[in-house]
Amino acid sequence: MFEADDIRDWRDMPVVDAGGDKVGTLESVYFDTATDSPAFAAVKAGFVSKKLVFVPLGGARVSPRHLRVMTQKSVVKDAPSIDLDGELTAEAEPGLFSHYGLEYRQGSTGERRLGRR
Repeated sequence: MFEADDIRDWRDMPVVDAGGDKVGTLESVYFDTATDSPAFAAVKAGFVSKKLVFVPLGGARVSPRHLRVMTQKSVVKDAPSIDLDGELTAEAEPGLFSHYGLEYRQGSTGERRLGRR
């Protein structure tokens, strides 16, 4: 996990992988509704047909020039995605966690795991 003073200030920051390869540009952050901690970055990716891909924020680091995620670009490019004006549905959440080998659990009363900021 990483600390975030004001996530809104990070919008439009370049997102790079652990090796420094550009993944895309930060569009928004999805947080874990149980802990209120940042969980995934929604990243604008693609040159021709822009889409939003989701990247886990575990171990991410912020610098003045970019947000560095620990997931390789090659893994991110095959991640679940949505249209730029789309929405991550509750039904798609388990597949997103599965893609990255992360455990998925709904809230204790069946609520969604992720919220958007």
